[in-house]
Amino acid sequence: MASAIALFYYHLLVFVITLLVPAIAQVNNNVSVGSALFATDDNSMWTSPSGDFSFGFRRFPGQQDQFLLAIWFAKIPDETIVWSANGDYPAERESKVELNTAGQLVLKAPGGWELWRSSNNENPRVSNGAMLDTGNFVTTSTNSSILWNSFDEPTNTMLPTQVLGFGSNLFSSMSTENYGVGKFQLRFNVPQQIISNSSYILMLNQIDVYTQNPYGAYYAKQDVSELSLDKSGYLQVKNSLGDISNLSSKDEVLRAESDSYYRATLDFDGVFRLYTHPKNFIGNQTWSATWYVPENICLDIFDTFGSGPCGYNSICLLTAYGKPECQCAPGFSLLDVNNKYSGCKQDDVSYMNECNEMGTVISEDQFEILEMENADWPLTAYELLQPTTEFECKKSCLHDCYCAVAIFQDPKYNNGTGRCWKKRLPLSNGRYNRNAVDRKALFKILKLNSPSQNPTNPDPGQGKQDQAISILAVLLGTSVFFNFFSVAAISLLVFCLWQRKLPNFYRILHTKDLDMNLRSFTYKDLEEATSGFKEELGRGSFGTVYKGVIVSSYSKDVAVKKVDKLIKEGERAFKTEVTMIGQTHHKNLVQLLGYCDEGEHRILVYEFMYNGSLSNFLFGAIRPSWKQRTQIALGIARGLMYLHEECSMQIIHCDIKPQNILLDDFFTAKISDFGLAKLLMNHQTRTLTGIKGTKGYVAPEWFKNTPVTVKVDVYSFGVMLLEIICCRRCVEVEMERATILTEWAYDCYSRGKVERLVENDEEAISDMNWVKKLVMVAIWCVQAVPLFRPSMREVTHMLEGILEISAPPCPFLYSSTFEVEKSSMGFSNNSMKK
Repeated sequence: MASAIALFYYHLLVFVITLLVPAIAQVNNNVSVGSALFATDDNSMWTSPSGDFSFGFRRFPGQQDQFLLAIWFAKIPDETIVWSANGDYPAERESKVELNTAGQLVLKAPGGWELWRSSNNENPRVSNGAMLDTGNFVTTSTNSSILWNSFDEPTNTMLPTQVLGFGSNLFSSMSTENYGVGKFQLRFNVPQQIISNSSYILMLNQIDVYTQNPYGAYYAKQDVSELSLDKSGYLQVKNSLGDISNLSSKDEVLRAESDSYYRATLDFDGVFRLYTHPKNFIGNQTWSATWYVPENICLDIFDTFGSGPCGYNSICLLTAYGKPECQCAPGFSLLDVNNKYSGCKQDDVSYMNECNEMGTVISEDQFEILEMENADWPLTAYELLQPTTEFECKKSCLHDCYCAVAIFQDPKYNNGTGRCWKKRLPLSNGRYNRNAVDRKALFKILKLNSPSQNPTNPDPGQGKQDQAISILAVLLGTSVFFNFFSVAAISLLVFCLWQRKLPNFYRILHTKDLDMNLRSFTYKDLEEATSGFKEELGRGSFGTVYKGVIVSSYSKDVAVKKVDKLIKEGERAFKTEVTMIGQTHHKNLVQLLGYCDEGEHRILVYEFMYNGSLSNFLFGAIRPSWKQRTQIALGIARGLMYLHEECSMQIIHCDIKPQNILLDDFFTAKISDFGLAKLLMNHQTRTLTGIKGTKGYVAPEWFKNTPVTVKVDVYSFGVMLLEIICCRRCVEVEMERATILTEWAYDCYSRGKVERLVENDEEAISDMNWVKKLVMVAIWCVQAVPLFRPSMREVTHMLEGILEISAPPCPFLYSSTFEVEKSSMGFSNNSMKK
């Protein structure tokens, strides 16, 4: 009897322990108030009881010091991310996420500024947080009610048991390695004719990445009130009557829920896919797509707006699992060579110089037509010719300056009537399909041997009569000129042999570095050209500039810069960097003509800018016109965009200021001293070596041990844009009171008194709407957090009126280093002029 009682209690104890183990495990995985995780290499995380999911920091691909706050599958090799908090704003090393006493998860950067906060209202009765086995992270109150959960704020992925309804959206990521918001969205929309209070349309659409405004749908499911993913991996929809049906294919075969992981993801290419992954995997098994919509995204996106899955000027071709394959059209190349979905840019735009004022091509012989069957860019034509023939279609495009490609439809596909659609750039939603596209694309490209490929600056205005007269004059004068030249050359040669040396101008003419298309000068050449470095034009961070005259077949004024204080690595890399600078060609960059790399001398020779620097132009006795100033600002932005994104190697200037912006005869702004920062800056310590006296333009991150990016130039441009608007220096000292322009400008903007920035400037005051927009652009550029600043391409598009300009936040809100910068310049908080 005793043994039977003992056996009963034994089994009872085992049963109780079995019941309690999951609860104990869950308690041990609870996150108490005040708990925190740090972005470091030790991979600290909060894990679900089963270990299937983890919450914590993940390093951005290819980035050593940038982290993503995320939830991921913890047991599979690729640790697939299913949710993230800060995809658009990576966290730096030593950033922290903490569960505060209000029940909110707060992500803060090392400097203390806030990067993200969960959206629940403050609740003083918070109990704890927990990473659940469903992949949902929740925070709960003391009465066990949920205060916040990650399922209610999805990013690009749904997990089993997760439900989406009206107001819930999925956004695709930018790419497989960039978790920022991409250009596709899954959402619920209210139909124009509402069936019932709970009837909506489930749709996929493109969005404007900058504003997240939706474009037209490329997939739609009518009468859907909820979308869910069940534990067995079936996507299900509920209609307005409460009926539930499978959205995913009825024919798919799925394993039991205990055998596989499931997820439904809106991928970066715009396709919504259902994935499965075996839990007990062997070898290199990965996620497999068992269902997806749309079936053919290349053909199903049929919208006037948006770039399509492959970006502008590209062609989309469908491959396995609904994946689009992207390629560039003839005459185009990838905008980003590392991202084939980034879109394409035109290889040569110089043909626009071959157009007259009527928009007509001057010489059609410079172009040729390349054909591609079964290709189209729908809905973006600016002209339709019908009825027409293929020959007429080609000739019309060749003749039209704005025509980049013509789409021809054979008469047999249109009741005997041929049609021709003419398209201008950019081309959007391009597609290729042998079975579904019954049109032919005719691409207009420059011939390889056309004058525009090898420009010689011809005068297109000369007619045939002028050419005949010129030829006749040349023929008549050839004999006399040849005889005179022969006598002169022989005399000169005899004189040179007698003197045992060649004249300086001959030496200059024949020292062209063919590898760089630059002239290689000797020190003596430049010493003579500058009369012993006599006339100093100015001094800057990179050295002293002198005026010189190069004498060859004609005299040419030049600016000769003696580069000082090179680091040792800079001396060795001088010719390499000069090679890179010599390969840059843009209207808004000062042209490098040559260099000297002789012994201890490192000298650069630039074209001479007759109207001096922007600094003298802005801060002189006479205020420049408002129109001139806005054109100068746009020119600088375009030059920086070229340096950052369009030249063969990215160049970060690191010292943008008015003294480094020069003006040519027509007051065109040209950036100087680009490409020199590497020669003067020690990248190992990331110090300000060689960049002195310009702290008013220096971005706050210079004062921290963080890598320098193109955003330092964006910050400096923002400061300089305010100077251009106001015609006053970024830092001014007036009777022991200092004014920092960025502070004053934001103070005026926030108070609705932007007109104070342009007092007594009647031309600017008459254009106050644009003044306000430029001030908003400048405030975006001087944001203390680099990630908040726009790129120079976005800035350029704002200045061109292409992009809308949203209201900027306070630029100093998150900056602890801003105060460090002010104190380093000797200014205090009460020094700002109100």
